[in-house]
Amino acid sequence: MASPSQFIKRFLPRGLFGRSLIIIVAPMVLLQGVVTYVFFERDLDTTTRRLARDVAGDVALLVTLEDSTPALERDALRKLSARQLRYQITFHDGDRIAPTTAHSSNTIDVALDDIIASRVGSDRHFSTSRIGEDFDIKVETHDGVLEVVAPRDRVTVAGPDIFILWMVGSALILLAIAILFLRNQVRPIERLARAAESFGKGRPVPDFKPYGATEVRRAAQAFLTMRERIERHVNQRTEMLAGVSHDIKTPLTRMKLALAMMENSKDHAELSADIAEMEHMLDDYLAFARGEGGEAAVDADLAELVRDTGAAAAKAREGRDVTVSGPDHFILNVKRAALRRCITNLVDNALKAGSTVEVVLSRDDRFAEIAVEDDGPGIAESRREEAFRPFHRLDEGRNLQSGGSGLGLSIARDIARAHGGDIVLGKSSLGGLKATIRLPL
Repeated sequence: MASPSQFIKRFLPRGLFGRSLIIIVAPMVLLQGVVTYVFFERDLDTTTRRLARDVAGDVALLVTLEDSTPALERDALRKLSARQLRYQITFHDGDRIAPTTAHSSNTIDVALDDIIASRVGSDRHFSTSRIGEDFDIKVETHDGVLEVVAPRDRVTVAGPDIFILWMVGSALILLAIAILFLRNQVRPIERLARAAESFGKGRPVPDFKPYGATEVRRAAQAFLTMRERIERHVNQRTEMLAGVSHDIKTPLTRMKLALAMMENSKDHAELSADIAEMEHMLDDYLAFARGEGGEAAVDADLAELVRDTGAAAAKAREGRDVTVSGPDHFILNVKRAALRRCITNLVDNALKAGSTVEVVLSRDDRFAEIAVEDDGPGIAESRREEAFRPFHRLDEGRNLQSGGSGLGLSIARDIARAHGGDIVLGKSSLGGLKATIRLPL
């Protein structure tokens, strides 16, 4: 069962912008909730009761005067009271108020009812209602009903909804400003992340420049410095290996020329095979040391690349069955030559191990996958990672005459990782090994 913290994390945003926004919004919402509670439940209620107490006192006084003043003097007394107290006062001769059990849920009305009841006495019926924004108070006297209409500002503070409007409005304005500034602060980090991701996939990042806060600028500058050092290292290594390749292949070319001028014999054939094997091994060593080299990534039809590579591998090994399946077209930004070598290495390994090979191109929301399956003996699960070690053969008894330098899978994984992906090994549905190239979209 998931813990409460894990449950909450499911609903929290994963991005820096969303989390930073919560850090700003959460205290603001909490503060407004506390302020609203204090205003409505404490200050507003206290102020309302104080104002209602004054109105109730005036009503109680007017009722007392009605009961104690002769009938001939009451009309003048009501006019004077209305002018001095700013009430509308009306007397309904002979009317009575029916007892009511309905209770208002409004804070102001409840406060007014409670205070009037305590002032005029429990044995006297009264009622309170609203006439627009004003309060209509009716109280029984000994010979009728006294009606007093009190303005709203005499009973409660004017317009508490204005307070809410100002509070919410100001909060929305502050939130908009916070989102604007926060967006500007997060955008450089997002650009840095995209640049690092593109560089990790072997794609160029020509227009990236440091900007934003000081800390973000330092991180971006460190990324640019790292990128320059890596590119300089790769270029220097590529140039060095090009020279080494030329120097080593020159004597091999002379040897091949000398052999071509010799008569055919058993020794001649064996020596030619040895030279060819040396060239093949040299190419493997240089390819492994060169890694991704200086090739630029371009938009390529991955489906066409997989079909051509599979067909070329099948043609090179006649009598072997290689089938390729997948979409007709699939455009992806890759290093075309490097990826072709990666697929070729996997298909060649599969053809060495089995007689039937299937190559399947597929994709999901995040990755493109190229699966190469064979019907060979496969590799035990405990030794699959070992198969990627450079210059390492799982079959220790195999000699150099069987071909291979132990670098095929190592080169293939290096190329896949240079694209930001990887190669994983698993069990094939054909009974042998399944090697899957995963490339990020």
